[in-house]
Amino acid sequence: MKKPLELLAPAKDAAHGIAAVDYGADAIYIGGPRFGARSAAGNEIDEIGRLAAYAHRFGIRVYLTLNTLLYDDELREAERIVRQAWEAGVDALIVQDMAFLEMDLPPIALHASTQTAIRTPGRAVFLERAGFSRLILERALSLDEIRTIRAATGAELEVFVHGAICVCYSGQCYLSQAIAGKSGNRGECRQPCRWDFSLRDGNGKTFATGKHLLSVSDLNLSNHLEALADAGATSFKIEGRLKDMTYLKNSVAFYRQQLDALIARRPEFSRASAGTAAFDFIPDPEKSFSRGFSDYFLNDTQNRVASFGTPKSVGKPIGRVARMLSDRIELETESPLIAGDGICFMTPAGLAGTNVNRAEGRIVWPNRKNDLTPGTVLFRNHDHAFVRALDTCRTRRTIGVTALLDTAPGQITLTLTDETGVAAKKSLTGDFDPPKNADKNRETWVAQLSKTGETPFRMERVDITGDLPFLSAAAINVLRRETLAALDDARLGAWHRPAPAPRDEAARYPAVALDYRANVTNVFAEKFFRNHGVTGPVEAGLERQKKYAGKELMRTRYCLRREMNLCPKERKGNAEKLYLENKNHTFELHFDCRACEMAVVYPEKKG
Repeated sequence: MKKPLELLAPAKDAAHGIAAVDYGADAIYIGGPRFGARSAAGNEIDEIGRLAAYAHRFGIRVYLTLNTLLYDDELREAERIVRQAWEAGVDALIVQDMAFLEMDLPPIALHASTQTAIRTPGRAVFLERAGFSRLILERALSLDEIRTIRAATGAELEVFVHGAICVCYSGQCYLSQAIAGKSGNRGECRQPCRWDFSLRDGNGKTFATGKHLLSVSDLNLSNHLEALADAGATSFKIEGRLKDMTYLKNSVAFYRQQLDALIARRPEFSRASAGTAAFDFIPDPEKSFSRGFSDYFLNDTQNRVASFGTPKSVGKPIGRVARMLSDRIELETESPLIAGDGICFMTPAGLAGTNVNRAEGRIVWPNRKNDLTPGTVLFRNHDHAFVRALDTCRTRRTIGVTALLDTAPGQITLTLTDETGVAAKKSLTGDFDPPKNADKNRETWVAQLSKTGETPFRMERVDITGDLPFLSAAAINVLRRETLAALDDARLGAWHRPAPAPRDEAARYPAVALDYRANVTNVFAEKFFRNHGVTGPVEAGLERQKKYAGKELMRTRYCLRREMNLCPKERKGNAEKLYLENKNHTFELHFDCRACEMAVVYPEKKG
């Protein structure tokens, strides 16, 4: 049996989700009315139902993100939303809070959010036995770690392949909560990891000032899809529920092409949905929002992945300033600019940028020239022509169909069969006249049957058996439209939700006591862990606490010592305690060199 590879796309709303379908996604994830980890990307149930109805025609699944931590007074509302989502056609829930496993839910599949901190085979096996059919893996895992988890569990494995990276292990970041009282685990992250900080040691020596020391480059694993598939990944996820339509269309189209190329050369793999999207542009991820790209730690846990200069989009490198002229500049570039483009460049103070007012070849009239000097490296962070092409393109996704017209005395039967084998037929009976011109009559039949209009179908072939009677073009069109409508209904009828995973009540959680990092913020979650073997103390999640002194707010494979060439493994004598600070906050940095991890810790109060 072939192994389906799923391209999973984000949707800010139904319109973005429908666009993701049209541009090649196999599945969509979207936020509900509440309890999604992107509170600014919530949607009413009616809109989710509209997206599901469109997606299911193509065999595309819709997953609802309910991946925040819940409080006791929110449990019943969360359960109500799940039931409404089930009625609207949602295929699975993406959740972090174990409370969902103690609710009275319809038979809907559960996916363990990346915030459930799946980094080890032991945790993966427990979550599978507890009732999760899919595990969304931590972004910082290596290929070897993914292979090890695959060997331990039979659950589906989902991996992020593109977009912004949470520098902290997912679900284990409390920095926004400690700084602003806004929890990332509650969908309100203020992204302090993108703020500027300074780095100093205990002796007052400063290593960096005003840099975005916790900001990392964006993920791009497009060159590693085959390795990920071979390692056991089944779903390839694009980040970006808050990104614009240009980013969505561009990234989905790009990864559709990459996965299709992989499937074409590896017959053991297959598409996870039906239909083909024909693009009238060349997808290029560098032309949409990015902080620069890396493969993070997929192949090398010693990667340098920081984006110290800016947390903003830098775009695609295009060349450098050759010389400054009175009101214009000359570029060294193979990518000429046009009016309306946006360019940016790094300065000692950080990222700066301007718009292009006019361009003639390599001569450019920028809106302003402040900070530009000969040799300045330029990036295009707004490609005006590319964005305009995406705004006006009319990409549609269509499902291939073959038509069989069978004629017999007194009866005409049209059977339409789509590329997945779903079929529908309609018949006409009566006394039909013979044609006056057989060749022209046949041409009329084929021409009218080949039209599919605004339906999701694309006619690929028309076969005819028997002698063709005469029928007016209008009558042929009615037969075709009714059969296409029946095929559309048949496709919706063939849609089925994935079954939920079985639950093993005997599964034992691999600890008898829990600290705040277990993210227990309600009675249902505590009940879940008690039912699975936790007998000792259960500390409330940090969102339910007021004091943070001495608490680890972030743990990450990203290491500032390594990024700044201060690693004691590489340079002896660099084992001083380090501090991360800005004008309002100071945090201690702790280093676990054996695990090659860094922790950001809220300092103990003094005196």
